[in-house]
Amino acid sequence: MNHNRLEKLESYVLAVIEGRQKGVKAAGLRAVLGSLSNIFGVIVQVRIWLYRHRIIRDTTLGCQVLSVGNLTVGGTGKTPVVEVFARNLNNSGRRVAILSRGYKKKQPTFAERVYNRLTFKNRRSPPIVVSDGKRVLIDSDTGGDEPYMLASNLPGVAVVVGRDRVKSGRYAIQKLGCDTLILDDGFQYLALKHRLDITLVDASNPFGNERVLPRGILREPVRNIRRAGFIFITKSQPQGEPELRRRLRELNPRAEISECRHCSRYLEDVFTSEQLGLDVLSDLKVLAVSGIAAPQSFENELVKLGADLLDHKAYADHHRYSQQELLDVINAGLNLGADAIVTTEKDAVRFPRIERPPIPVYYLRVEIEMLSGADAFNDWINRICFRERE
Repeated sequence: MNHNRLEKLESYVLAVIEGRQKGVKAAGLRAVLGSLSNIFGVIVQVRIWLYRHRIIRDTTLGCQVLSVGNLTVGGTGKTPVVEVFARNLNNSGRRVAILSRGYKKKQPTFAERVYNRLTFKNRRSPPIVVSDGKRVLIDSDTGGDEPYMLASNLPGVAVVVGRDRVKSGRYAIQKLGCDTLILDDGFQYLALKHRLDITLVDASNPFGNERVLPRGILREPVRNIRRAGFIFITKSQPQGEPELRRRLRELNPRAEISECRHCSRYLEDVFTSEQLGLDVLSDLKVLAVSGIAAPQSFENELVKLGADLLDHKAYADHHRYSQQELLDVINAGLNLGADAIVTTEKDAVRFPRIERPPIPVYYLRVEIEMLSGADAFNDWINRICFRERE
C-alpha cells in the first residue's frame, strides 16, 4: 500500500472512531473495532501485570531514566515538553540523551527487512545517532522528524533513535558519556526501568471517547495514569483546568500536576532561517499547511495571532512532503493571493529544499509556558541533578 493510500485509510478510520463517518458501513466497522478494543485492553493489562510481577523483567542501566509519554495516540504536544526537560537538565549539568523510536522515519525496503532479520543484522547494528550532543549528524528522513527537530534545538543533548531503547540507552552511556536518559514517548515502554514517568494529558481532548485502540485513542485504560509521577496538562486555558485536575487527582492521588500551554514565540523562514516577530502576522494573508495530529489547534492559533487565513492544507499526521506537493502548496498560495505560507516546525523539517520560492514559507516556533506547578517542576530538576553531585 502506497503512502498516500495509507494516510487516507488512517484518516477514514479516525473519522469512524470519532463518529464523524455516518452510515451502516461505518456503524458496522465501529462494532468490529469495539470488539478488537476489548481484546487489546486485556492484552495491555496482562502485559503490565507480567512486568509488575517480574515474570517479564525490565532492564536497569544504572543511571537516571525519565519517561515523557501519554495515554493517547498523538496530539498532546509532547515534543516541546521533552525539549524543556532536556534543556533544563542539560543546563543543570546533566549529560542528557533523548531516546526515541523515530516514528515514521525512512524505513528499509521489505527485502532489506527480511535480510536484516535472517542475518540478525538488527541485533548487531548500533542505534541511529541523530546528534552526539556536539552536532546534528543526519537528516529528518533517516532519523525521524521529531528527533531531528529536538537535535536541532538542543545543542549539548544527544538524540539516539532505535526501536530497542535498552540498546540505545547503553550506547548513549558507553559511547556518548551520558548520565541521564529521557525516553521520548516512553510511558508504554516497560523494558527499560524508569525512575519517573511524566505523563501528558491534552486539556482540549484528554481521553477521547475513553476507549482503547482501535475503537478509541487510548493506548491503555485511563486508570493506568496512576503509574505517573508527574502529570502535565497541556494546551491549558490561561485560567487553568480545575475540572480536569480533579479528575486526574481522583485517578492518581500522589502525582505532581502542572498546567502548561504552548505559546507561539516567532516566525522563522524555512529556507533562509530569518526570524520575524509575531506582529508580522497581523492581517497577513496566509495559506496554512500542516501534517499534525491536531490541525485545528494550529489553525486557531494563526487566527488568534491576527492572520487572515485564506485556506488550510491539512495532511495526515507525520506526512512526508514531496517536492511536487510543496510546489503545489506554493502555487495554491499564489493563486489565492497569499502573502506567505505558514506551517509548523514539525512540518518544516519534512519539507524538501526549494531555492528562492516565489512566496515566503515560514514555520511557527512554539514553546512551553508553565501556568501552574512550576515550583514542583523545578524541584524535580534540582533533585535529579543534586543526586549526581552527591
